[in-house]
Order: sequence, then structure tokens, then C-alpha cells
Amino acid sequence: MDQLQTLVSWIKDSGNIVFFGGAGTSTESGIPDFRSAAGLYQTEHNSPYPPEVMLSRRFFMSSPDVFFDFYRSKMIHPEAPPNGAHLLLAELERQGRLKAVITQNIDGLHQLAGSRTVLELHGSIHRNHCMSCSRFYDLDQIIGSAERVPRCPECGGIIKPDVVLYEEELNHDVLLGSIAAIAAADLLIIGGTSLTVQPAASLVTYFHGRHTVLLNGEPTPYDHHADLIITDRIGEVMGRIQEQL
Repeated sequence: MDQLQTLVSWIKDSGNIVFFGGAGTSTESGIPDFRSAAGLYQTEHNSPYPPEVMLSRRFFMSSPDVFFDFYRSKMIHPEAPPNGAHLLLAELERQGRLKAVITQNIDGLHQLAGSRTVLELHGSIHRNHCMSCSRFYDLDQIIGSAERVPRCPECGGIIKPDVVLYEEELNHDVLLGSIAAIAAADLLIIGGTSLTVQPAASLVTYFHGRHTVLLNGEPTPYDHHADLIITDRIGEVMGRIQEQL
């Protein structure tokens, strides 16, 4: 039995699948990842600061204008469509097989594909709040604002995206929900992540179910724990799986 058929059989036998994904889940939708040769940290931008600095809480507070220049040009991809990975996961949830998607991504493509139980470890570009009065604003307010730094029309406060920056903690409830979902799963599919970003990557250690599957183009620190490793493009693999279910 080849790798694809093995994964298909495990999916068919499972009643509690959890997917844990990273930036590589969305690269086939046209959204660059962070650390690969073509990733966000390697691309040119119009700032003397490295992305890791600009995406920090301290930098956001001191230079919000520079932050939003980078954020709007490099972090937001409103036209990106879901790919085969997002679509299969949504279908598995509709079938009752998949219980949760845990993602490090902020793009909202899982929800766009139809997934409902999505735990966003690093927040979402689609949620934004005024730092002064806490009013909610959607992504259009960030994209459409005529101001370099988007501000609340009601009180004038800066509107901050609900994305987790460096120096910020992950949401406690999302963390606990992710741990509970992984601990209860019988099949854990890990896709599109290098498993190097902490504390998110450590969550996979809570899995004690039957099978762990890794779908990633590069080796990860967790490879020796995996029961099955597939290095083909995740969207293509998931698309082929959907055809066989």
C-alpha cells in the first residue's frame, strides 16, 4: 500500500481527526510562508528593518506607520482562494470525521473553505479592534482606510489587527482548546509547518492517539515521531485524497 492509500485508509477508519497546520498550508493559495527560500523573511521590502522586528509588539507601538506599510503589502492577501487542503478538511468536518483545525495561519482560508471549528493560534487578519475603545472592525477597515495608520472613527484610537506579534502571548483559551482537541484525537495530521515556532509547535506532543501523519516538504524536529511522512505539496495530496473518499 502506498503512502496516499495508507493515509486514505487511516482517515476512513478515524472518527476523531485533528489537523495542525502552518504557513505551508496556504502557499498553494498564493500566500508566501515565512522561512523558506521564497518566504516572507527573504523577500525584499521598502524598510530597513527586518520582518521579525517589524512584527513585534514593541515596534508596532513605536512605529505603527511602518508596521502597517509592511502589514498591508506583505501580510494581507484578500483575494487568495482556499486550496485542496482547506477544502478536504472542511469536507472531513462535514462528514463528522474531523473535530478541529488548529492553525498558525492568520489568513482565514479554513473558514472560507467551510471549516467551522478552527482554532487560530496566531489570530486573524479578519478581526481588528480599536486599542482605545475596543470596537470591532473587519478587514475592509484596514484595507480601505485612507490613513497610513487606521484609526477608529468613533474615538480616534489605533485599530490593531488581532494577530499575535512577537513579544505577545498566545490566547490562553485557544491554547487550552488546542491541547484538548489534540489529546482527544485518534489521528493527527500535521501539515505545512516546520514545527519550529514555539509554543505552538509543542502542542503536537499532547497527541497519544493511533497515527501521526506529517505532510511537509522539509524535515521537521518531529519526523521521528511520525507514522507516515509525505513530502509532496499538501494541497495536491489533499485534493487526491478527496477524490478517493
